[in-house]
Amino acid sequence: MTQHLTELLMYTAPEPIRAANERWISRILEHLGHSRLNAASLSLPELWLSPDLLLTQTCGYPLMTSLRDQVRVVGRPRYELPDATAGNHCSLILSRADDARKTLADFRGSRGVINSEDSNSGMNLLRQRLAPLHRNGQFFATVGLSGAHRESLRWLREERADLAAIDSVTYACLAQHAPEEVSGLRVVARSALSPTLPFITVATATDEQIEQLRRVMNQALRELPDVAQILGLPEVLPASESDYQILLEYQREAEELDYGRLR
Repeated sequence: MTQHLTELLMYTAPEPIRAANERWISRILEHLGHSRLNAASLSLPELWLSPDLLLTQTCGYPLMTSLRDQVRVVGRPRYELPDATAGNHCSLILSRADDARKTLADFRGSRGVINSEDSNSGMNLLRQRLAPLHRNGQFFATVGLSGAHRESLRWLREERADLAAIDSVTYACLAQHAPEEVSGLRVVARSALSPTLPFITVATATDEQIEQLRRVMNQALRELPDVAQILGLPEVLPASESDYQILLEYQREAEELDYGRLR
C-alpha cells in the first residue's frame, strides 16, 4: 500500500468542518488503496512541495506566486454557501457592528488586520478593493498580522483592529457552526470574485492521475452526502493555473494605482 501526504488544512474549524474533511479524506484514500503519511511536523509550504504529496488545498495567491509551476491543480471546490457559488468565493470586509463608519472610504486611517501577507482573501482581494481609496500609498494607520482568519475576527471583536477581509467560506462555516466568532460584526463591503481555493498535487502527476483523483474526490462526496452538506461542497470542478491568473490581475490593478503593498 502506497503512503502519501493527504491533508485539507485550509478550513479546519469549527470541529464539524474538520471532522467532515477527515471523513472525506478517509473515503478518498480507501478508494485509491493508499495509506496516509503523518504530516504533523510539516509547515504548509513543506506540505505543498513535498514529493510525497497526494492531495491538499492551498491558497490561490501562493499558487500563482511561490508555488507556480511547482505543483499541479487537481480542481477547485464548488461550494454552495452564502457568498460562495459556482467555483467562486469572495472576501467579506468586516468591521464591528457598532462602528459608526459605514463605507470603506470612512475607514481610511483606521487599523487594519490581515491573516497573512501571501493570503489572497485576507490581503490580495482587500488590496485590490482599497487601491482606489489610498492616499500617498497608504490607506490604514496601521496593519497588523494575525496569522489566521479566526484570529483576525478576534482582533475585530476585541477592538484591536477595525477592518479585516475574511474568506467568505470561512465566514459561512463559522456563522453556521460557531456563530459567537462572528457575533457583533457586520459586512462593510465585498471584494471582487475569486476562484475558490485550489486542490493540488505533485508537479509530476499526469493528466490521467489528476482526472482519477478528482473523480474519486467527487465519488466520495456522492457517497457521503452528510459530509458534502456540512462542507457546503457538492462537487470538485476541473481547474488549472489559468483560472487563477485573475489574482495576479488584481495585484496588477493595485500596483497601477500605486498601492502595491497593503498599508
